[in-house]
Order: sequence, then C-alpha cells, then structure tokens
Amino acid sequence: MSDYREKARERVKKYCKVCPVCNGKACAGQIPGMGGIGSGMAFQNNLTALAACRILPRYLHEADNPAPEAELWGQKLSLPVLAAPVGDVSAMGSDMPTARYTELLIKGCREAGTIATFGDRQRMDLLSENFAQIGGNGAMTIPFFKPWAPDDMGPRLDMAAAHGCAACGMDVDAAGFSALRKASPGFGIRSGRDIAELVKMTHARGMKFIIKGIMSPVDAHIAVDSGVDSLIVSNHGGRSIDCTPGTAEVLPAIAEAVGGSVLIMADGGVRTGLDVLRMLALGAKLVLICRPVTIAVHGDEEHGLRCYFEDLRQQLVAAMRLTGCADLASISRAALC
Repeated sequence: MSDYREKARERVKKYCKVCPVCNGKACAGQIPGMGGIGSGMAFQNNLTALAACRILPRYLHEADNPAPEAELWGQKLSLPVLAAPVGDVSAMGSDMPTARYTELLIKGCREAGTIATFGDRQRMDLLSENFAQIGGNGAMTIPFFKPWAPDDMGPRLDMAAAHGCAACGMDVDAAGFSALRKASPGFGIRSGRDIAELVKMTHARGMKFIIKGIMSPVDAHIAVDSGVDSLIVSNHGGRSIDCTPGTAEVLPAIAEAVGGSVLIMADGGVRTGLDVLRMLALGAKLVLICRPVTIAVHGDEEHGLRCYFEDLRQQLVAAMRLTGCADLASISRAALC
C-alpha cells in the first residue's frame, strides 16, 4: 500500500499531497482540489467526530471469527463499504480521464466484492462515457446524479435503466455548487415534492432511489415521506458548505428518527476498518468512502483498490473480534463508550 501511495502522489500532485492521514488540513479551501470548502472545517470535522467515538473493547465472548459480509437489495457484499461517487477526477488534479477512472473503479470494486458508485457529468455525452464502463455489472453499480431540474432527470434515469442499474441516487448536497447553478437553470435546492416525483420516475423504471446529503432529522423525515429507498448521511466531504458538523455527530439522531423505516448509509472521514465499525455502531448499515478510494485507484488502478478494500476488511474483522461483534447485526452503540 505504501508503494501505491507514492505512485498516486505523482499522479494527483497538482491538488493532493496524499498525506499520511487524509484529514483535510493540508488542502483546506482548495477547490478545485481535494479540500473542504472555505476554512476546510467541515471536512476536518468528519474525522474529528469519528475520532471522538471511543471503542469499548470486550474479550470474554464467543465472536472469535466475525462475519463482515453485508447485503444490499439482494447483492452480497464482502464488507459493508461502497466506493463513493466521483463525477470528474480532473477536478481533483488527476491526469487520468474520468471514464478510465470509472472503468478501474468498477473493476476494482467487483474484484473486492463490493459496489461501485460514480458521479454525474453535466454533458450527457460525457456521462454516457461513464455509463459505458459498466459493461454487464449494472446490478453492482450505482450512478449518482446532481440536483438538476426534474425535467432534466428523465434521460439520465433512462440511461441508468438501460445499463441494468438496480438503483440510482441524487446527491442533493451538491446544491451549493455555484458553477452548476449558473450553467444549468433549475439546478439547486429540491423540494420534497421534487424528490417524490423523482422517486416515482425511478421506481417506474424498476430501480431503487437513494438520496445523499441528509444532515438533519427534518430532512430525513422529508426524504422518507417522499418514498426514498435509502438515505446517505453526508456533508459532501465538506465541499458544499463550510462549518458543518461531522457526519458522525448527526448520524445517531437521524438513525433514531427514521432508522426503522429506511436504509441508512453514511460517509465522511472514514479511513479505517475501525471507522467503519464506528459508523455502523452509530446507526448506519453501510458506509461509503471517497478520497482514499481515489488514491488507491490512482496508485495501482483496480489492484490498488482491491488491496485497500481487503485491508479495510481485515481491520473491520479485527475490530469486530475485539468488541464482541459476531456479525454486522451485532454492532451497536454498546461497542462505543
């Protein structure tokens, strides 16, 4: 892994230093780039919020061989972690075409036994290039779209359905991207009615719908009332608005408010298998990871990604063993102090 990090450093050096710990300090305010917006505190708060969750170890139990396998709508996963969506890696200083990144991401996730997600492009021809990398892996690939006007979503949903995707999503937390607001009329904040109509359109095409960017119980209730199949607690990696709390700070309240009625996922600052356990203990069922995934792909393509996910899996198994969790269903707040 140290070798692929060195190679990745060369490939993304315009914007990313590939720090020993990807914590948002060296790249604060660097957008375009890998940093968080403004002061960078929203990005950094993701990590500090997770770090504040102390682990309560247990050594007297029978869970010596934990099972970290997960499932998402019938798809078996080797671990409860998905690759988070990236729309355009050139914005991260990459020398790799985005379509090539998407191809490697999908291959690496398939080899690691998990699901790849990828992001949106404003131009449909560029988005089509991303979709072309799916091949026959639509069921294990989830596209995420930006909050375009509802009338602009039909062709995107049609493309996802045509490629066999079982689900798609919208990262509503991208609503603050001013360049897209200027370039596309109707882009931006979506109402509950908008989401309900989008859910209806998605279900009519035989796909599940995920909403990404939920940071409050109020929005979580609106999302559930709109009929979404899953929500992702996320602050868009600290890249949408400055000074937000870390996702680990708001996840428990959201899980308590709507956890029984919808599948909850979360991202934000997850770097290790121990972080995965923390997020699950706080109420998520699945976790997404972005920046370390992009580094792994740039370091050794699909092989680097497979290596990273296998390392995560081993770390998670060790964390489960030392907290007495035999399987993912056994992980609860009892694993934390």
